[in-house]
Amino acid sequence: MSGTVRIESRPDGVRILSLDRPPVNALGRELVEDLGRAAAELARDAGARCVVLRSAGKHFCGGADLKERQGMSLDEVAEFVPRLAGSILAIAELRMPTIAAVRGAAAGGGCELALACDIRIVSSDATLGLRETALAIIPGAGGTQRLPRLIGPSRAKLWILAAQMHTAEQALADGVADRVVSPGSLDDEAVELAEAIAANGPLAVRLAKGAIERGMDLPLDHALEMEWECYRETLGTEDRAEALAAFAAKRPPRFTGR
Repeated sequence: MSGTVRIESRPDGVRILSLDRPPVNALGRELVEDLGRAAAELARDAGARCVVLRSAGKHFCGGADLKERQGMSLDEVAEFVPRLAGSILAIAELRMPTIAAVRGAAAGGGCELALACDIRIVSSDATLGLRETALAIIPGAGGTQRLPRLIGPSRAKLWILAAQMHTAEQALADGVADRVVSPGSLDDEAVELAEAIAANGPLAVRLAKGAIERGMDLPLDHALEMEWECYRETLGTEDRAEALAAFAAKRPPRFTGR
């Protein structure tokens, strides 16, 4: 993996994906390509149970690399933006849960990257926003679609059309942030949550994530049928038998994902 993105693999199944392109992890060609390769590596990682996406520096991600973008032709921009959207989509499509640990600025594409994660834990001094319309463009990496699905169309329009940055507390109130924590405890709290998720049955966790995401676009009766199909996949697994045995023996279960 390139120096702009690092993956730390822990024996408990937690994977820590760190962006490291100072000063603000601007989304230029190199970081976008490295992010896509990291997502592909995680997708192949059978031992990965939860991913924490964080920044190695002071800012989560400041969005597009505008200096690089100024040197692009219109054709090059038209080719690059779908690649950016594709790398962020690859994060969103990971089967294991993902947690964005947001510090500093998460602006534009950086905010879209956080929105692609399942859960957002935000430092109290962070700011988040989709600034694209202030640059006479629109969010092009999922922001116009993921944000309204998360917080509803009216609030999403407020965020996108006004192009303002929001404090952590505002993001929490609007439903963009799931938790706000002190700056010094951000990484620890994100990893602690990842550990709690990774301790559960990995197949069940992946199936539950998939059921939630697939069911949102279905009528309730069809969604309930789909939920049962997902539930049925957990029957007969070694992990389910282990959970029952551990309960009877009054010990923690030892799940293997089988």
